[in-house]
Amino acid sequence: MRLWAAAHAVDDFYQGLVPAAVPYLVLQRDVGYLGASGLAVAATFGSSLPQIAVGLLADKRRMPWMSPLGLALAGIGAGVAGPVPACPPLVPAVLGSGAGGGEVPPPPGRGAPPAPRGRAGPVGRVAGGRRAPLAGGRIADRIGMVRTVRLGNVLLIPALVAMLLCGNRYVALPFALLVGLVTNIPFAVLVKLGQDYLPTRPGTAAGVTLGLAVSAGGLFLPLLGLVAEAHGPRGALVVLAVVPLVAVVLSAFLREPAAR
Repeated sequence: MRLWAAAHAVDDFYQGLVPAAVPYLVLQRDVGYLGASGLAVAATFGSSLPQIAVGLLADKRRMPWMSPLGLALAGIGAGVAGPVPACPPLVPAVLGSGAGGGEVPPPPGRGAPPAPRGRAGPVGRVAGGRRAPLAGGRIADRIGMVRTVRLGNVLLIPALVAMLLCGNRYVALPFALLVGLVTNIPFAVLVKLGQDYLPTRPGTAAGVTLGLAVSAGGLFLPLLGLVAEAHGPRGALVVLAVVPLVAVVLSAFLREPAAR
């Protein structure tokens, strides 16, 4: 699992390149907010949708070559996107990089089973390894997975509001860091919950929680781009501040999986 965690860290590095590059694309290549959101959609769908199919395959057969191939494609796509001067040619490069990165998570998801035989597994050890969500796993080991998901959703609301109300861009940086940390508290826990809800299909569960869920969220990126075009980045952030309220309501329907 240490090897999978290292590979996943490299995979996340490539998948994080597009969001990190968006400001430079807007400033240096005349890409508007809508175009930037389109690139983010390409990266999201490229990385998320393949995970469902790969997860289904990972539950049926071992494919040790899949993750190395995915990392190679992610690196090649990201490298090609660097020198491309205009927006339209950027899309296939970003899409290819995302698709390569999407091949990495399901196989290790299959390798991290949802439970030791006879009892629920510790979340901090089983589901940790993506975006430093270790804190969420530790919290879940103490208070339960569902409560951890609800806690992360609730804490995200004041974190976003504090960042929005901050008038100084340098003072806002710690709040932005806090938003990122709080956002990822439920992440690994949701992956573990998916595996416990589908105990005989851990690869499929990882593909759904890491793939389908991210793809569904990516559908709203163009809408945020339109809001940003009309009202600036702050307007898009105001819209995002409402999203945790929806997550709080939805997480109220979650139930702890039965012990096995």
